[in-house]
Amino acid sequence: MKIEKLMNTKLITLSMDSPLSKAKKLFEDHKIHHLLITDDDGLLAGVMTDRDLYKHLSPTVGTSQETHRDTALLQKKLHQVMSRNLITAQTQQSLNQAVVLFYDNHISCLPVVDDQKKPIGIITWRDILKVLALQYKKKLTIS
Repeated sequence: MKIEKLMNTKLITLSMDSPLSKAKKLFEDHKIHHLLITDDDGLLAGVMTDRDLYKHLSPTVGTSQETHRDTALLQKKLHQVMSRNLITAQTQQSLNQAVVLFYDNHISCLPVVDDQKKPIGIITWRDILKVLALQYKKKLTIS
């Protein structure tokens, strides 16, 4: 199976200069775990996970104990906290190749980019787990 058959093409992206508050809202509103960060030309510049975000925020953000410092942290720019060492894939790579990339690089998402490094899709470890689970279930019903 090729990555293009499995990747999600409904991308949610932010620019490098977007504040953490915008990322927090997207994570909460869309119930996602990964955001692709693009540069001014729309090329992939970084990835941010919900865990990356919450590592940089105080647990009191959005509560009655929120402080001025907590609010200020929400204005920090994504380029200050995003992951820049990107492992990416192309649409024609196989699912097996993707699994190896996940395993070897200890990543939880794999942005899929075109030849110019423009993001066109994303695949996560959950997507791969879903395929394996469905294949297993299908095998059980055939047996």
